[in-house]
Amino acid sequence: MIGYQQRILRALGALAILWSLAIPSAGRAETPITVKGGETVTIAGVRSILIRAAHPKGSVILLTGGDGRLEVGSGARFGKAGDNVLIRNRDAFVMHGYNVLLAELGTNLSAAVDHMAAIKRPVIVIATSKGTQRAAEGLIGGATPDRLVLTSGFLSKASGPDDTVQTILGTPNRLPRTLALHHREDRCRWTLPAGVLPFQTWSGGRVQVEWMSGGQADEANPCRSSAHHGFAGQDEEFVARIVKFMMR
Repeated sequence: MIGYQQRILRALGALAILWSLAIPSAGRAETPITVKGGETVTIAGVRSILIRAAHPKGSVILLTGGDGRLEVGSGARFGKAGDNVLIRNRDAFVMHGYNVLLAELGTNLSAAVDHMAAIKRPVIVIATSKGTQRAAEGLIGGATPDRLVLTSGFLSKASGPDDTVQTILGTPNRLPRTLALHHREDRCRWTLPAGVLPFQTWSGGRVQVEWMSGGQADEANPCRSSAHHGFAGQDEEFVARIVKFMMR
């Protein structure tokens, strides 16, 4: 009976995480977005959107937060997560000279890395919020990106949840060279700043940490893209920090 109750509590906790991180789209349908210069591609049976840079320096794979769904359709259209910090900055990464893959939920990360590597290396996986869990699961599944960027990450148990990048990986040996980019005032209960240092220490030197501060707060829900959790009002600095790491 105790084990059953624990499973129920875990399930409720997981639902609470999804609700708090996906709440911007709750209660109303988002207007479908057509990605300028994009194309719908199918990788291991799942449709994602690819944007090609004119003279690429490399390729990035973007893993959104929340429930991970983009609802990719034909003609480079998607229906969800347009306000996510990574998805809304897709064109900025292209302008910096990187091919960009907007990865749909369920995309096999290993296959996606191979797909982008065939176009242009290095391949960098950039994940945010709950997407950092999916990035870790992809590494476990055999994905071998050249670099990894974790923003507002579920990094260690001090971040808030039990299922974190650290606990999913089990060992730092699976990490490529990694950047953890975090906001000092992130108040989302699943990505607390307190989780960053334990993760960096555990990594044994594989993780570089960058902190941001300022920007806009969302007091109604600190887990929204419109909060410090989503680096609201700081898109230019956010992209610049990541690009600087990718070019090293």
